[in-house]
Amino acid sequence: MFRDRSLIPAEAIRLMALGLLAEQPRAYGDLAAEIRYFTSSVVGPSLDLMGSSIELLRYQGLIEAVDGQGMTDNAVMRIRPEGRAALMELLEARLGQGQGDINRLTLQLKLRFLALLPEATQEAQRAHIVATIEREVVQLADMLRRHASAPALFRDWIDRDVKALEAHLTALRAPHSPSQ
Repeated sequence: MFRDRSLIPAEAIRLMALGLLAEQPRAYGDLAAEIRYFTSSVVGPSLDLMGSSIELLRYQGLIEAVDGQGMTDNAVMRIRPEGRAALMELLEARLGQGQGDINRLTLQLKLRFLALLPEATQEAQRAHIVATIEREVVQLADMLRRHASAPALFRDWIDRDVKALEAHLTALRAPHSPSQ
């Protein structure tokens, strides 16, 4: 983790792998393909994300093969109790500042696997996400004030970012049942 307790890129991949396996055991190849698809859809091809290995999770004792070896025979993989504990820690990590690719990926992964947390922790995470986005809205509004004479294209772009973040805040503040 970074000093602010936000996730580094490799930890985002770890969160994805452990979250998927917490939902259900998966064949090694299916797990790798889903991780690659999801991360590529959010951040595009990234060297920072390619270095993370399912094999490392096995070596660390966080996941295990149900039968078979792993990659060589496409074994079904499952999460171990140590992996569940690591997943909970990753889900409770802070979000970084700004709308960078890794922060977007981390936010989407936290939202994707939020239901795996106990209900009270889900609410605490939702509140943390809301506070992070509210700070970002304030920063962007300040940028608009400071650059009031900037070209309209710039101001419109920042204004669209603010509106999108405000829509996200509305969704996060809406009542949710634990299964949503």
